[in-house]
Amino acid sequence: MDAGLSFSAADLAQTRFAVSPMWEVVTSYRIVAHRPDSAPHGRWAAQVRPRLVRAGLDRGWLAALVPAQGYLADFLNPTPAGPFPTLAAELDAIRRARADDVRDDLDALERDGSREPRLRMLREDPGAVLPRIADEIETYWELALAPYWARIQKVLEADVFHRARQVAEHGSARVLSELHETVRWDDGTLRLVRRHCALTRDQAGSGLLLIPSVFAWPSVLTRSVHPDPPQLAYPARGFGSVWEPRTADAVDAVAAVLGRSRTLLLTELDTPASTTQLAGQCGMSAAGVSQHLIALRNAGLVTAHRSGRSVLYARTAVADQLLHP
Repeated sequence: MDAGLSFSAADLAQTRFAVSPMWEVVTSYRIVAHRPDSAPHGRWAAQVRPRLVRAGLDRGWLAALVPAQGYLADFLNPTPAGPFPTLAAELDAIRRARADDVRDDLDALERDGSREPRLRMLREDPGAVLPRIADEIETYWELALAPYWARIQKVLEADVFHRARQVAEHGSARVLSELHETVRWDDGTLRLVRRHCALTRDQAGSGLLLIPSVFAWPSVLTRSVHPDPPQLAYPARGFGSVWEPRTADAVDAVAAVLGRSRTLLLTELDTPASTTQLAGQCGMSAAGVSQHLIALRNAGLVTAHRSGRSVLYARTAVADQLLHP
Protein backbone atom coordinates (compact mmCIF):
# COMPACT_ATOMS: atom_id res chain seq x y z
CA MET A 1 0.00 0.00 0.00
CA ASP A 2 1.31 3.45 -0.94
CA ALA A 3 0.25 6.21 1.48
CA GLY A 4 1.03 9.89 1.08
CA LEU A 5 1.59 12.80 3.47
CA SER A 6 1.19 16.05 1.56
CA PHE A 7 3.39 19.05 2.32
CA SER A 8 2.86 22.76 1.96
CA ALA A 9 5.67 25.29 2.26
CA ALA A 10 4.57 25.81 5.88
CA ASP A 11 4.77 22.08 6.58
CA LEU A 12 8.31 21.92 5.25
CA ALA A 13 9.25 24.94 7.35
CA GLN A 14 7.93 23.14 10.45
CA THR A 15 9.70 19.86 9.76
CA ARG A 16 12.18 19.14 12.54
CA PHE A 17 14.25 16.39 14.17
CA ALA A 18 13.99 15.08 17.71
CA VAL A 19 15.68 12.37 19.76
CA SER A 20 12.97 10.61 21.80
CA PRO A 21 13.75 8.30 24.73
CA MET A 22 10.22 6.85 24.56
CA TRP A 23 10.60 5.77 20.94
CA GLU A 24 13.69 3.87 22.04
CA VAL A 25 11.71 2.34 24.91
CA VAL A 26 8.91 0.93 22.76
CA THR A 27 11.08 -0.19 19.86
CA SER A 28 13.68 -1.80 22.10
CA TYR A 29 11.03 -3.57 24.19
CA ARG A 30 9.54 -5.04 21.03
CA ILE A 31 12.93 -6.49 20.17
CA VAL A 32 13.86 -7.84 23.59
CA ALA A 33 10.39 -9.29 24.20
CA HIS A 34 9.62 -10.71 20.79
CA ARG A 35 12.82 -10.87 18.72
CA PRO A 36 15.69 -11.31 21.22
CA ASP A 37 17.94 -13.07 18.70
CA SER A 38 17.49 -10.38 16.06
CA ALA A 39 20.69 -8.95 14.61
CA PRO A 40 22.26 -6.53 15.25
CA HIS A 41 20.76 -6.29 18.76
CA GLY A 42 21.12 -9.92 19.82
CA ARG A 43 24.03 -9.34 22.17
CA TRP A 44 22.25 -6.46 23.91
CA ALA A 45 19.01 -8.47 24.22
CA ALA A 46 20.88 -11.44 25.69
CA GLN A 47 22.28 -9.20 28.43
CA VAL A 48 19.01 -7.40 29.14
CA ARG A 49 16.32 -10.07 28.91
CA PRO A 50 17.26 -11.97 32.12
CA ARG A 51 17.08 -8.69 34.05
CA LEU A 52 13.59 -7.99 32.70
CA VAL A 53 12.37 -11.49 33.55
CA ARG A 54 13.65 -11.18 37.12
CA ALA A 55 11.84 -7.86 37.45
CA GLY A 56 8.63 -9.28 35.96
CA LEU A 57 8.69 -6.90 33.02
CA ASP A 58 8.12 -9.73 30.56
CA ARG A 59 4.50 -9.85 31.80
CA GLY A 60 3.78 -6.26 32.81
CA TRP A 61 2.14 -3.23 31.20
CA LEU A 62 4.73 -2.93 28.42
CA ALA A 63 4.10 -6.56 27.51
CA ALA A 64 0.41 -5.72 27.13
CA LEU A 65 0.94 -2.48 25.21
CA VAL A 66 3.78 -3.47 22.86
CA PRO A 67 2.74 -6.35 20.60
CA ALA A 68 5.18 -8.28 18.43
CA GLN A 69 4.12 -6.32 15.36
CA GLY A 70 1.60 -3.79 14.17
CA TYR A 71 0.12 -0.86 16.04
CA LEU A 72 1.83 0.82 19.00
CA ALA A 73 -0.30 2.86 21.42
CA ASP A 74 0.10 6.51 20.45
CA PHE A 75 0.01 7.80 24.04
CA LEU A 76 3.36 6.06 24.62
CA ASN A 77 5.01 8.46 22.15
CA PRO A 78 3.95 11.99 23.09
CA THR A 79 5.08 14.83 20.85
CA PRO A 80 8.57 15.98 21.95
CA ALA A 81 8.56 19.62 23.00
CA GLY A 82 12.14 20.12 21.79
CA PRO A 83 14.91 18.32 19.93
CA PHE A 84 16.24 16.42 22.97
CA PRO A 85 13.44 15.75 25.48
CA THR A 86 14.28 13.89 28.67
CA LEU A 87 12.65 10.63 29.65
CA ALA A 88 11.16 12.40 32.67
CA ALA A 89 9.43 14.96 30.44
CA GLU A 90 7.98 12.26 28.20
CA LEU A 91 6.79 10.24 31.19
CA ASP A 92 5.04 13.34 32.57
CA ALA A 93 3.21 13.63 29.24
CA ILE A 94 2.19 9.96 29.46
CA ARG A 95 0.84 10.44 32.99
CA ARG A 96 -1.24 13.39 31.69
CA ALA A 97 -2.61 11.58 28.63
CA ARG A 98 -6.31 12.22 28.04
CA ALA A 99 -8.56 9.31 28.98
CA ASP A 100 -10.42 9.45 25.65
CA ASP A 101 -7.13 9.29 23.73
CA VAL A 102 -5.98 6.28 25.74
CA ARG A 103 -9.27 4.48 25.06
CA ASP A 104 -8.96 5.26 21.33
CA ASP A 105 -5.51 3.65 21.40
CA LEU A 106 -6.90 0.58 23.14
CA ASP A 107 -9.60 0.32 20.47
CA ALA A 108 -6.88 0.38 17.81
CA LEU A 109 -4.90 -2.32 19.62
CA GLU A 110 -7.98 -4.52 19.74
CA ARG A 111 -8.66 -4.00 16.04
CA ASP A 112 -5.07 -5.07 15.44
CA GLY A 113 -5.68 -8.32 17.30
CA SER A 114 -4.62 -7.55 20.88
CA ARG A 115 -6.64 -9.32 23.60
CA GLU A 116 -4.60 -8.51 26.70
CA PRO A 117 -6.89 -8.85 29.78
CA ARG A 118 -5.06 -6.26 31.88
CA LEU A 119 -5.82 -3.53 29.34
CA ARG A 120 -9.40 -3.64 30.63
CA MET A 121 -8.12 -2.00 33.82
CA LEU A 122 -6.50 0.76 31.79
CA ARG A 123 -9.71 1.35 29.84
CA GLU A 124 -11.81 1.58 33.01
CA ASP A 125 -9.57 4.04 34.86
CA PRO A 126 -6.72 5.56 32.79
CA GLY A 127 -5.98 8.19 35.44
CA ALA A 128 -5.16 5.53 38.02
CA VAL A 129 -3.24 3.19 35.74
CA LEU A 130 -1.10 5.61 33.69
CA PRO A 131 1.20 6.46 36.66
CA ARG A 132 1.79 2.73 37.15
CA ILE A 133 2.71 2.37 33.48
CA ALA A 134 5.11 5.32 33.76
CA ASP A 135 6.72 3.77 36.84
CA GLU A 136 7.20 0.48 34.99
CA ILE A 137 8.78 2.31 32.07
CA GLU A 138 11.24 3.95 34.47
CA THR A 139 12.19 0.51 35.77
CA TYR A 140 12.61 -0.79 32.23
CA TRP A 141 14.78 2.20 31.38
CA GLU A 142 17.10 1.61 34.32
CA LEU A 143 17.51 -2.08 33.47
CA ALA A 144 17.57 -2.06 29.69
CA LEU A 145 18.63 1.33 28.35
CA ALA A 146 20.29 3.54 30.97
CA PRO A 147 23.54 1.50 31.05
CA TYR A 148 23.83 1.86 27.27
CA TRP A 149 22.28 5.28 26.75
CA ALA A 150 25.54 7.16 26.20
CA ARG A 151 26.44 5.10 23.14
CA ILE A 152 22.84 5.04 21.86
CA GLN A 153 22.53 8.80 22.30
CA LYS A 154 25.76 9.37 20.38
CA VAL A 155 24.39 7.55 17.34
CA LEU A 156 21.05 9.36 17.50
CA GLU A 157 22.60 12.81 17.90
CA ALA A 158 25.12 12.13 15.14
CA ASP A 159 22.25 11.21 12.82
CA VAL A 160 20.40 14.43 13.62
CA PHE A 161 23.56 16.48 13.11
CA HIS A 162 24.30 14.79 9.77
CA ARG A 163 20.80 15.22 8.40
CA ALA A 164 20.56 18.82 9.60
CA ARG A 165 23.71 19.53 7.59
CA GLN A 166 22.14 17.77 4.60
CA VAL A 167 19.04 19.95 4.90
CA ALA A 168 21.23 23.07 4.97
CA GLU A 169 23.30 21.94 1.98
CA HIS A 170 20.73 20.14 -0.18
CA GLY A 171 17.25 20.94 1.15
CA SER A 172 14.56 18.97 2.97
CA ALA A 173 13.35 17.05 -0.07
CA ARG A 174 16.62 15.18 -0.49
CA VAL A 175 16.82 14.30 3.21
CA LEU A 176 13.24 13.01 3.25
CA SER A 177 13.89 10.79 0.25
CA GLU A 178 16.98 9.25 1.88
CA LEU A 179 15.48 8.28 5.25
CA HIS A 180 14.57 4.69 4.38
CA GLU A 181 14.01 2.45 1.38
CA THR A 182 10.22 2.54 1.98
CA VAL A 183 10.08 6.35 2.20
CA ARG A 184 9.93 8.39 -0.99
CA TRP A 185 9.57 12.12 -1.68
CA ASP A 186 7.38 12.68 -4.71
CA ASP A 187 6.35 16.15 -5.88
CA GLY A 188 5.40 17.63 -2.51
CA THR A 189 4.25 14.35 -0.96
CA LEU A 190 6.04 11.99 1.39
CA ARG A 191 5.07 8.46 0.40
CA LEU A 192 5.37 5.41 2.63
CA VAL A 193 5.54 2.41 0.36
CA ARG A 194 4.10 -0.98 1.36
CA ARG A 195 2.68 0.15 4.69
CA HIS A 196 -0.36 -1.44 6.29
CA CYS A 197 -1.87 1.90 7.33
CA ALA A 198 -2.22 5.29 5.70
CA LEU A 199 -0.47 8.44 6.88
CA THR A 200 -2.25 11.51 5.58
CA ARG A 201 -2.41 15.17 6.52
CA ASP A 202 -6.08 14.71 7.54
CA GLN A 203 -4.96 12.50 10.44
CA ALA A 204 -2.41 14.91 11.89
CA GLY A 205 -1.39 18.52 12.32
CA SER A 206 1.10 20.58 10.35
CA GLY A 207 4.81 19.92 9.94
CA LEU A 208 6.63 16.64 10.53
CA LEU A 209 8.75 15.22 13.35
CA LEU A 210 11.63 13.03 12.19
CA ILE A 211 12.92 10.76 14.95
CA PRO A 212 16.04 8.60 14.47
CA SER A 213 15.99 5.29 16.31
CA VAL A 214 18.60 2.65 17.03
CA PHE A 215 15.94 -0.04 17.47
CA ALA A 216 13.39 0.77 14.72
CA TRP A 217 15.21 -1.21 12.00
CA PRO A 218 14.18 -2.73 9.64
CA SER A 219 11.02 -0.62 9.55
CA VAL A 220 9.85 2.94 9.82
CA LEU A 221 7.14 3.62 12.39
CA THR A 222 4.62 6.44 12.49
CA ARG A 223 2.39 8.31 14.88
CA SER A 224 -0.45 10.38 13.48
CA VAL A 225 -2.74 12.07 16.02
CA HIS A 226 -4.52 15.33 15.24
CA PRO A 227 -3.63 18.14 16.00
CA ASP A 228 -0.06 17.01 16.75
CA PRO A 229 2.49 16.95 13.93
CA PRO A 230 2.94 13.46 12.47
CA GLN A 231 5.97 11.55 13.71
CA LEU A 232 8.15 9.26 11.65
CA ALA A 233 10.69 7.10 13.48
CA TYR A 234 13.37 5.74 11.16
CA PRO A 235 16.58 3.69 11.57
CA ALA A 236 19.43 5.99 12.51
CA ARG A 237 22.63 6.01 10.48
CA GLY A 238 25.17 3.69 12.06
CA PHE A 239 22.65 1.96 14.34
CA GLY A 240 24.37 -1.37 13.69
CA SER A 241 27.64 -0.11 15.16
CA VAL A 242 26.22 0.65 18.62
CA TRP A 243 27.11 -2.74 20.05
CA GLU A 244 30.36 -3.25 18.16
CA PRO A 245 33.45 -3.14 20.36
CA ARG A 246 36.01 -0.55 19.36
CA THR A 247 38.76 -2.18 17.31
CA ALA A 248 41.90 -1.79 19.41
CA ASP A 249 44.21 -2.74 16.54
CA ALA A 250 42.81 -0.01 14.30
CA VAL A 251 43.05 2.62 17.06
CA ASP A 252 46.62 1.59 17.86
CA ALA A 253 47.58 1.77 14.18
CA VAL A 254 46.15 5.28 13.83
CA ALA A 255 47.82 6.37 17.09
CA ALA A 256 51.19 5.24 15.75
CA VAL A 257 50.82 7.80 12.96
CA LEU A 258 48.80 10.63 14.53
CA GLY A 259 49.79 10.26 18.17
CA ARG A 260 47.66 9.21 21.13
CA SER A 261 46.10 12.61 21.83
CA ARG A 262 44.84 13.22 18.30
CA THR A 263 43.58 9.65 17.99
CA LEU A 264 41.72 10.02 21.28
CA LEU A 265 40.03 13.16 19.97
CA LEU A 266 38.97 11.32 16.82
CA THR A 267 37.49 8.44 18.79
CA GLU A 268 35.50 10.89 20.95
CA LEU A 269 34.01 12.52 17.85
CA ASP A 270 31.44 9.79 17.28
CA THR A 271 29.15 12.69 18.20
CA PRO A 272 30.04 16.26 17.16
CA ALA A 273 31.46 18.22 20.10
CA SER A 274 32.95 21.58 20.97
CA THR A 275 36.51 22.24 22.10
CA THR A 276 35.35 22.62 25.71
CA GLN A 277 33.42 19.35 25.62
CA LEU A 278 36.35 17.47 24.15
CA ALA A 279 38.72 18.92 26.74
CA GLY A 280 36.49 17.60 29.51
CA GLN A 281 36.05 14.19 27.92
CA CYS A 282 39.73 13.69 27.16
CA GLY A 283 41.33 15.31 30.21
CA MET A 284 43.23 17.83 28.08
CA SER A 285 43.47 21.61 28.14
CA ALA A 286 41.18 23.55 25.82
CA ALA A 287 44.24 25.17 24.21
CA GLY A 288 45.81 21.77 23.55
CA VAL A 289 42.58 20.41 22.08
CA SER A 290 42.29 23.46 19.84
CA GLN A 291 45.81 22.96 18.46
CA HIS A 292 45.16 19.29 17.73
CA LEU A 293 41.83 20.07 16.05
CA ILE A 294 43.47 22.60 13.74
CA ALA A 295 45.97 19.95 12.65
CA LEU A 296 43.23 17.34 12.18
CA ARG A 297 41.12 19.79 10.21
CA ASN A 298 44.04 20.69 7.94
CA ALA A 299 44.53 16.96 7.31
CA GLY A 300 40.87 16.51 6.30
CA LEU A 301 40.01 14.36 9.34
CA VAL A 302 37.57 16.73 11.06
CA THR A 303 35.25 19.49 9.95
CA ALA A 304 34.00 22.51 11.90
CA HIS A 305 30.41 23.75 11.98
CA ARG A 306 28.98 26.74 13.83
CA SER A 307 26.05 25.99 16.15
CA GLY A 308 24.82 29.15 17.86
CA ARG A 309 27.78 30.57 19.80
CA SER A 310 29.74 27.33 19.66
CA VAL A 311 31.77 25.59 16.99
CA LEU A 312 31.13 21.86 16.77
CA TYR A 313 33.75 19.53 15.34
CA ALA A 314 32.78 16.37 13.49
CA ARG A 315 34.78 13.44 12.23
CA THR A 316 34.94 13.07 8.45
CA ALA A 317 34.31 9.90 6.45
CA VAL A 318 38.07 9.57 5.96
CA ALA A 319 38.60 9.48 9.73
CA ASP A 320 35.74 6.97 10.11
CA GLN A 321 37.50 4.67 7.69
CA LEU A 322 40.74 4.96 9.60
CA LEU A 323 39.10 4.00 12.90
CA HIS A 324 36.73 1.40 11.48
CA PRO A 325 38.51 -0.19 8.49
